[in-house]
This record gives sequence, structure tokens and C-alpha cells, in this order.
Amino acid sequence: MIAASTGWWVGLGIGIVVLAVVATIVVAIVVLALRIAAQARTAVTGLEVVRAQTAALDGIDRVNDSGVRILHAARALRKVAVGK
Repeated sequence: MIAASTGWWVGLGIGIVVLAVVATIVVAIVVLALRIAAQARTAVTGLEVVRAQTAALDGIDRVNDSGVRILHAARALRKVAVGK
């Protein structure tokens, strides 16, 4: 009789320990999620600033296109000059 009631208490104790471990893990996950949310808000603010600063670069496509054309012309001249 004593052995049967002791097993019940052991099972209850193990259940409480498992529940405490699960609760600790859930609390850790929630804390980390709150930190990530705060960092995400900061990142969004920073990205909005970058977007505002780079929106003023009108005509950047033309500048890039001109750079590519100059590069191709320089390579063609090098081939003619070196003979390769």
C-alpha cells in the first residue's frame, strides 16, 4: 500500500518538474520574441530613413548604364591594343 501511494507522489513530482521546465521555455521564447519585435521596429525605422535618402538618386540607372558602356569600350580598346 505504501509503495503504491509513493509512486503516485513521484509521478506528481515529475509532472510538476516537467511543467516548470515547459513554463520556463515558454517564458524564454516570449522574452526573445519581444526583443526581436523591438529590433524589428528599429530596423523598419532605419530602412525608412535609407529609402528616403536613396530616393533622391534619380537617374542612377543612366549612370550605371554609362558606366557599363565605358567598361565595354575600355575592354574593346584593350583587346585592340594588346591583340587578344
